[in-house]
Amino acid sequence: MGILRTLLTAPIKAPVNGTLWVARKVEEAANRELNDPATLRQTLHELEQQLLSGQISEEDYDAAETDLLVRLKAQP
Repeated sequence: MGILRTLLTAPIKAPVNGTLWVARKVEEAANRELNDPATLRQTLHELEQQLLSGQISEEDYDAAETDLLVRLKAQP
């Protein structure tokens, strides 16, 4: 029964498994890029520029800075 079930469900399972694999790879790449130390530092710099130009408040800056620094510290 196992082989027959595998053969009968292959046309449905193969595309689903392939789609899930691609989705996992996209997620991994996005996480690598999002948590890249250089990207985090650049974002922190841009955030500071926004604060200095008055585009964001100090409260918004503090919250975003804390998030970025936590993510930066978590990097190996």
